[in-house]
Amino acid sequence: MRDNPFFETWTTPYQMPPFERIRPEHFPPAFDRGMADHLAEIEAIAGDIRSPDFANTIEALERSGRLLERVANVFFNLTSSDTTDALDAVERDYAPKLAQHQMRISLNPHLFARIAELHEKRRALGLSEDQMRLLERRHLDFIRSGAGLSGEAKIRMAAISERLATLHTTFGQNVLFDEKDWHLSLTENDLDGLPEALRNAARQAAEERGLKGGWVITLARSSVEPFLTFSARRDLRREAYQSWSRRGGRPGDHDNRPLIREIVALRAEQARLLGYDSYAAFKLDDSMAQTVSAAHGLLDQVWIPAKRKAAEERALLESEARSEGMNEPIAPWDWRYYAEKVRKARYDLDETEVKPYFVLDNMVKAAFDTAKRLFGLNFAERADLPVYHPDVRAYEVTDAGGKPIGLFLQDNFARAAKRSGAWMSSYRDQSDLDGEVLPIVVNNNNVAKASPTLLSFDDATTLFHEFGHALHGLLSKVRYPSQSGTAVRRDFVEFPSQVFEHWLSEPRTLRRYALHHRTGEPIPEALLRRLLATRTFNQGFATVEYTAAALLDLAFHSAPMTDSDVDAFEKDLLERIGMPAEIGVRHRPAHFQHLFAGSGYAAGYYAYLWAEVLDADGFAAFTEAKDPFEPSLAARLKDIYSAGDTHDPMALYVAFRGRPPHVEPLLEKRGLN
Repeated sequence: MRDNPFFETWTTPYQMPPFERIRPEHFPPAFDRGMADHLAEIEAIAGDIRSPDFANTIEALERSGRLLERVANVFFNLTSSDTTDALDAVERDYAPKLAQHQMRISLNPHLFARIAELHEKRRALGLSEDQMRLLERRHLDFIRSGAGLSGEAKIRMAAISERLATLHTTFGQNVLFDEKDWHLSLTENDLDGLPEALRNAARQAAEERGLKGGWVITLARSSVEPFLTFSARRDLRREAYQSWSRRGGRPGDHDNRPLIREIVALRAEQARLLGYDSYAAFKLDDSMAQTVSAAHGLLDQVWIPAKRKAAEERALLESEARSEGMNEPIAPWDWRYYAEKVRKARYDLDETEVKPYFVLDNMVKAAFDTAKRLFGLNFAERADLPVYHPDVRAYEVTDAGGKPIGLFLQDNFARAAKRSGAWMSSYRDQSDLDGEVLPIVVNNNNVAKASPTLLSFDDATTLFHEFGHALHGLLSKVRYPSQSGTAVRRDFVEFPSQVFEHWLSEPRTLRRYALHHRTGEPIPEALLRRLLATRTFNQGFATVEYTAAALLDLAFHSAPMTDSDVDAFEKDLLERIGMPAEIGVRHRPAHFQHLFAGSGYAAGYYAYLWAEVLDADGFAAFTEAKDPFEPSLAARLKDIYSAGDTHDPMALYVAFRGRPPHVEPLLEKRGLN
C-alpha cells in the first residue's frame, strides 16, 4: 500500500501518529512488514560473526523492531480506546501471529547463546549500572520465555504462547461485547433517588444510543456504581448489579468461562516446563514479593481486620435498612445504597453535596498543578495536534526550564467502543540511545459524560491515580527503550500512581480546585473537613472486595482447577476464606481482564496492595516533614519516576525514604489498625 502512513516519516508535531489518515486496512501490511524487518534484524544480530559484546548484541536488540513497535503501539491503543469491528477482526487475526513472532525471537538459539555468553562474563565487561541491569533482565526474560529448554519443550512453549494470545484477545472482546450489548432503560418513574448529575449523564447515554427522551444506565463503572448508590428502586438496583457482575459470563458465544479453564491450564503447563510448581510461583519469582507465601502474607495481614471492619459497617447498614422498613438481609446491590445513607447520617455528608464541587476540568487542573509544584512540570493544551477521537485532549509537557519532555493525551469519557476501567498507555516511550526520543503518553478514564461533567471523590482519585502512571512515563530519563518509564516490576509499577493520589486529599488542593460548578465558590471548610473525615469510611467493604479478588487470582494460578467449573471454583474459594455474602468480589472471573485479557497482572493482582504499603509509607514522609511539597523529598520522589527499570525497585524506594517500608501506615490509611 503506497499510501500506508506507517511506511512514511511522520512530520506531525512530535511525530504524533497521523490518526486522520490511519485506517484499519493499513495495519495488516504494516504488521507484516514490521515483523519481517524485525526478524531480519534479529537474524543479523544472531548471525554476527564477531564475538558478542554489549553494543553488537544488547544495544542492537534495543534498536531492533522499531517499525513493529510503532504499528503495535498505535493499534493496541486504538483497540482499547476506540475500537471498531474491523479493528477487532485484525486483532483476532494478528494476536497469535504476533505471539508466534515474539517466540521465534525468544527461542532463537544463536541469539540466546550470544546473550548467555555476555551474561556469563558480565562482571568483566565494565558495564554501567543501567547496562548491567539491562543485560541481566534481557537474559532473565529469555530464560523465562523458554530459551533454555530442549527442542520439544521449546516447540510446546511457542504453541502455548500463540494459543494464549488468541484466548486473551477473545476474552477482552467478549467483555466489551457484553458491556456494549446491555443497558438499563429508565422512564421518569424509575428515577427516584437519582441526583441531577446522574440523571444528566443517563440522559446523555440514552441519546448516544439513539434513545431520545429517556435515560440509560450502562455497565461502565461510572454509570452503574452511582446508580447502585442512589437509586431507591431495589428491583432496578438488583437488575443492574447482576448484569454488571455477570458480564463476560453469560451463556452463549461470548461466555468467557470456558476460556478461563483453558488459560489457567496452559499457564500452569508453561510454569511446569520452566521448572515451577505453579504459574503463581513462576510469576512471583520475578517480583518484589518473590514468593506466593509473601504475597499471601500481605493479603492475610489485611483480610481478617478488613472482614471485622466490614462486619461493623454491615451492622450500621442493617440498622439503617430496618429503619426504612426493609427486613431482608443486606444484599450486594444494597450495600452502596445504604452506605451512602449511613455516611450522610454519621458525617452529615452525602455525595450529592460533594459532587458539585468536583468538576472534571478543575480536577485535571489540580493534577497538573500538583505535578508542577512537585516536579516543575507545565502542561499546555495543543488543539492543533491530531487525535483519534474528539473527546481526546492533547498537552505539550515542559520542565521548569521550558524544555519539552513529551506529550500527554487525556481521554476521559466512557463510550461504547472503549473498554471499561481506567489505564495509562503510551504511543511512544522515552529513551536517548540514539538521540532524544520524547514520550507520548495517554490516560484513559471512563467518566460518564454530562454538561457539566461532575466527578465523585472516587472518580477524582482514579484520575489522579492514572495521572501518576502518566508522570512515570513522562518523567522517564533513561538510555534504553526497554527500561523506560513503567517498564518495572508489576508490584512496583503501582507505587508512582498510588502515591500521587494522596495530593488530591490535600486541603490546599481542594480549597483551590474543588469549586462549585455553578457559583465557582470553593468547597466550604466545614464540608471539606467532613469529606476528609470520611476517608476511612466503608474501607472494610473496599478492602474485602479487593482482597477477595487478589486471593481469587492467586488461587486460580496456584492449584489446578481439577473437575470444577469456574463458578464452582470461585464459590469454593469464597467459602473457604469466609467471604461476606453481602459484598461482591471486585472483579468476578468472567470479566477479570487484569488476569485473563492478558498476562500482565495474572498472579499479580495483589500488587495494588503491595504498592499501597509503599505509597502509604512513602507519603508519610511528607506528613512527617509537615509539608506535602517538601522540596528535597519531592526531588527524591522524582528520581523514582525518572529511573524506569535502571535500578532495583527496593533500592530506589530506600534511597527515597531512607529505610524499607513499614506496613503500619497502610493499616492506618484504611482504618484497619
